[in-house]
Amino acid sequence: MDPLYLRSAGTSLLVSFDSGEAEVIHWGADLGADVPDLGILGAPVGHSSIDAHVPAGLLPSAASAWRGRPALRGHRITAGAAGFDFSSRLRVTSVNTEGAAATIVQADADAGLSVSSSLKLHDGGLLELRHTVTNDGTTPFQVDELATVLPVAPDAVELLDLTGRWCRERHPQRHRIQQGTWVRTGRHGRTGHDSSLLFAAGTQGFGNRHGKVWATHLAWSGNHEQFADTIGDGRTMIGGSELLGPAEVILETGGSYTTPALFAAYSDRGLDGITEAFYSWFRSRPHHVLPAASTGLPAGKPRPVVLNTWEAVYFDHNLDTLIELAESAAGLGVERFVLDDGWFRGRRDDHAGLGDWYVDGTVWPDGLAPLINAVTSRGMEFGLWVEPEMVNLDSDVARAHPDWIVGPSAAAHKDGGRLPLEWRNQHVIDLVNPEAWQYVFDRIDALLAGNNISYLKWDQNRDLAEHGHAGRPSVHAQTLAAYRLFDELRKAHPGVEIESCSSGGGRVDLGILERTDRIWASDCNDALERQTIQRWTGAVVPPELVGSHIGPTTSHTTARTHDLSFRAITALFGHFGMEWDIRGVQGKDREELRRIVGLYKEHRGLIHSGRPVHADLADDSLLLHGVVAGSAGDGIDVQEGTTAALFALVSTRTSAAEAPGRIGIPGLDAGRSYRVEALFPTTDDADHAHTFTQVEPPAWLAGGAEASGGFLAEVGLPMPILNPEHAVLLKVTAL
Repeated sequence: MDPLYLRSAGTSLLVSFDSGEAEVIHWGADLGADVPDLGILGAPVGHSSIDAHVPAGLLPSAASAWRGRPALRGHRITAGAAGFDFSSRLRVTSVNTEGAAATIVQADADAGLSVSSSLKLHDGGLLELRHTVTNDGTTPFQVDELATVLPVAPDAVELLDLTGRWCRERHPQRHRIQQGTWVRTGRHGRTGHDSSLLFAAGTQGFGNRHGKVWATHLAWSGNHEQFADTIGDGRTMIGGSELLGPAEVILETGGSYTTPALFAAYSDRGLDGITEAFYSWFRSRPHHVLPAASTGLPAGKPRPVVLNTWEAVYFDHNLDTLIELAESAAGLGVERFVLDDGWFRGRRDDHAGLGDWYVDGTVWPDGLAPLINAVTSRGMEFGLWVEPEMVNLDSDVARAHPDWIVGPSAAAHKDGGRLPLEWRNQHVIDLVNPEAWQYVFDRIDALLAGNNISYLKWDQNRDLAEHGHAGRPSVHAQTLAAYRLFDELRKAHPGVEIESCSSGGGRVDLGILERTDRIWASDCNDALERQTIQRWTGAVVPPELVGSHIGPTTSHTTARTHDLSFRAITALFGHFGMEWDIRGVQGKDREELRRIVGLYKEHRGLIHSGRPVHADLADDSLLLHGVVAGSAGDGIDVQEGTTAALFALVSTRTSAAEAPGRIGIPGLDAGRSYRVEALFPTTDDADHAHTFTQVEPPAWLAGGAEASGGFLAEVGLPMPILNPEHAVLLKVTAL
């Protein structure tokens, strides 16, 4: 059988069938138009080993003597006994290809199992891979794990993944690859604040713009594992799987289980190349909020400037106050006004009301219409916070239906069944229960049908600990039920956008992003913390999908105080908004805030379509990041006089160096000429003199500099000396 060979955007995938099973020979750099006879890859057989070549299978297994982590773990249940057919010997039965996509079916007739694997190499080089196992036998088969894995090259010697916590999501950690298995496990019942959005292996010292990198992402919002597995001969596989609870998936005869998609990208240009592959995939989706101009899809509306009311009023919902806030927002150019927690029945604090999705008549005697009309009459969309998957014990729905509350036992709460420990005074409503699911759907559907609501901020504020339905683990079923809730509400209300919030960034993955239009990266609006959170969220998720707000002068979550300019520059590189009582922003500060809103509106088209660029700087107290118009190799020509790039130079702390010296500006066309100038703040902004700590600025800073992209990248420009926790926005114009 001929090998399978897929190529796209500098990446290729080569799968051999010579051993009888599907073996991934290569995933990485493009190998060119033709590949040789794969017989030349016949490997030697060493002493004290299996007397045959051990393939790195698409589904590695003990039946082929793979000594690492097997892809499929499970067993057959016969006459009440378990453990049968524990090891399957899958062999290829069919291969179908269509363009850059393929379906490979492997089966083991003796074990009564077959696995269909779908592979698609998207135009931007992102590989999408998933498996479906089917029980072809006559007795039930329990699936314990079905992993999706890919091999990396021998020169991948370092791992980078992400970790974190609430208000400190997605921070990088690195270590060398060694023999054995490195596993990142998420048992939160949701993606988790500490989940690795990106799991990357690379060459020694790989960085933002250099080195070879192989990276994966598991598109799943429930329990999961991501891992790197290195066996004794030095071969390494990376991948991921859903983490299934005891007996969560038992397949009856003819039944099937499909894995979450594993998305994988290769780059020989460092992490920015990985990011470009993910952005290309996002921006080519028909339902993406802002289709790229080059896709031929209808142009999406610009991402509106948001005002969220949480850090402005918290639970203090007063119509007059909120109308004043809406008036103030409209005057600054806000385009979407979002009413946060506190609007529904019994919700004066976070101890009560979740689950009772009715407008509180004591606070809103005329419903939400007066506020909605005040918002929309001022040219803004109206959005609303909801948390449909959760319930307070102090709620009418919990009192009426205690059996709808998730717990580890089959007994209803009213019968004394033990509940999981509370988290933010709340529990989880059992969406696996059809009646509970329908109740939640009906309430949110009625809310949207009865009000002019354009946007839902959909929160989920707790882990799913001891999560069960009818006495059995049910995180798998709950996750699918939540997905179905999103899907059905979107079908019923296609014009409503949805944000995924989960106590900040606790549910950020491509599974939830298939159903939502934005994610809230973190509950922390501290600009210094956000520099790291947004950089690593943006490693996979494009900025138009990442909520990024200016918070109050002193941060609600960290008590740090920052200048408006630093908060604003940080927030610009995302889906920009504010979460702040802006009624109190007056005088020069208000004019500056209006100016910042104008900057976002002027440049959001570039920010939300451009190519991401992150410089590799020797001084780790400084960051230089930005967006460049067009995508690598797409042939888009930036017209003279247009903004070709925006960069932020950021000082995160004091530096050992007296001055930053010359810093290269990467990512531009080497043969093109550009003009670089400080856009905000400038040395003429007297109110921002403290941004800079210098007797004399660099010569170019006041009047701009003109040079080729090659000169700017290789020679660079002397940068201003910034005080810690300050930033300057640089504009690059094509000449």
